[in-house]
Amino acid sequence: MPKIDPFPPPEQRSLFGEILDWMLAPLLLLWPMSLALTYAVAQNIANRPYDRELGDLARTIARQVSVEPSTDGSVGRLRLRLPDIAADVLRSDDVDRVYFRVLGLRGEHVTGDRELDVPEDRPPIDELRFRDGEIASQPVRIAYFSMRGSGAEGEVPPLVQVAETLEKRSQLATEIIKGVIIPQFVILPVAVVLVWFALARGIRPLHELQQRIRRRKSSDLSPIDERQAPEEVGPLVRAINDLLYRLDQSMATQKHFLADAAHQLKTPLAGLRMQAELAQREIDAGQQDPRALKRSLQQIARSSQRAAHMVNQLLSMARAEDKESALRKQEVRLARLAREVVHDFVPKALDKHIDLGYEGPEQDDGHSRLIGQPLLIRELIRNLVDNALQYTPAGGEATVRVMPDPFGQVVVLQVEDSGPGIPEAERDLVFQAFYRALGTEVDGSGLGLAIVKEIAVQHGATMTITDARARSTTSASTPSQSPGALFTLRFPLRAPEPPAAAVAG
Repeated sequence: MPKIDPFPPPEQRSLFGEILDWMLAPLLLLWPMSLALTYAVAQNIANRPYDRELGDLARTIARQVSVEPSTDGSVGRLRLRLPDIAADVLRSDDVDRVYFRVLGLRGEHVTGDRELDVPEDRPPIDELRFRDGEIASQPVRIAYFSMRGSGAEGEVPPLVQVAETLEKRSQLATEIIKGVIIPQFVILPVAVVLVWFALARGIRPLHELQQRIRRRKSSDLSPIDERQAPEEVGPLVRAINDLLYRLDQSMATQKHFLADAAHQLKTPLAGLRMQAELAQREIDAGQQDPRALKRSLQQIARSSQRAAHMVNQLLSMARAEDKESALRKQEVRLARLAREVVHDFVPKALDKHIDLGYEGPEQDDGHSRLIGQPLLIRELIRNLVDNALQYTPAGGEATVRVMPDPFGQVVVLQVEDSGPGIPEAERDLVFQAFYRALGTEVDGSGLGLAIVKEIAVQHGATMTITDARARSTTSASTPSQSPGALFTLRFPLRAPEPPAAAVAG
């Protein structure tokens, strides 16, 4: 049964599809809103001419109404001079039905259709108003206004109302909506197609950039021409060019390193082969001199030892340059590592008659702890001690020191020897891979200090080289003893944890 991944990788998104969605989604969302707004505007447009006509009809009826005041000062009478034929004309509309009603000075019904109800609020004199109502379950539009009365006490201004059903208005609104909406049904698909083609044309430079990059050879790390890319893609192209530049530098460094490593390995391998062939010829010639054979075997052992040392140094250099492992750091007890490395090199120091010593705390007091990689820190100390023993003559001294910073900011590691020292002009060059100080006959790979430099940089340490003792002369012709070399590294110190009693307090 196939295993199901509970966390499948996210699907790859399409930039074209995402931009198209963001462009078409608002368009499709705004289209129904446009339809609703068009309907409201069409209704308003359709109401205007019919409202004006309805208001004119109400004023025409009002002109046929006259007020007769009473002789005794009471409420007068209202007379309507509207012939029957005029009333028939009001109702002669073929589409809509027209209603009218006139109320007298006492609010009584004078003439017209009683189905037309009285408005709750009467308008001021001679002010025409409109409202929506309903007669016999049909919606109607009503125009009404109040007339001026006789002025007698207790009278109510006469009210004239004219109502009309909404068929013609609905037909006109429908025609307006059809005239606006039907073209939109044609324009909307055309707009979608135009947006599609415009977006495809806008994305085309990205496709061309992709094709140019895809057609490149794997060895072509030259920068991409930004002028051939859109302005919006300029930052991306610059980032790619920066990556290509760093890759080019890294590959050039690796090629140079491999070429130097191959050149350095040639010497011990050639010596190993030559000594093996020499021993074989001596055996084939019947020479049974044990001393000559022993010398050949010793040369073979030394050549193989140099080759093994070179390979180990190359592996150490690769570990030091590993950026991913540099991120995995833990607590490192520098004093303990220094003591262990000195203990490991004691046999070699005794063999060369060199006084190898350690100066520093014997017990871990928390002031020599730092955050880093123990394996790389150990490799750094080993290379410094090995370098000191290589260049210190017999009867000399080599010392490893671990000193806490009085300000509690760094921990100091020093490796001092009594060798020939390093001239100031070469102190920056000795950290380059395969560089050998001038005027020295010491056998070595030239990688030790390069490894030290790389590890120090990864741990944020600063490194200086000085003379172990001041240069001076006892006379004009007799130089003093060798100045020696003093390597000083300052590692950022991890703040020591407070004692348990302090935490409890």
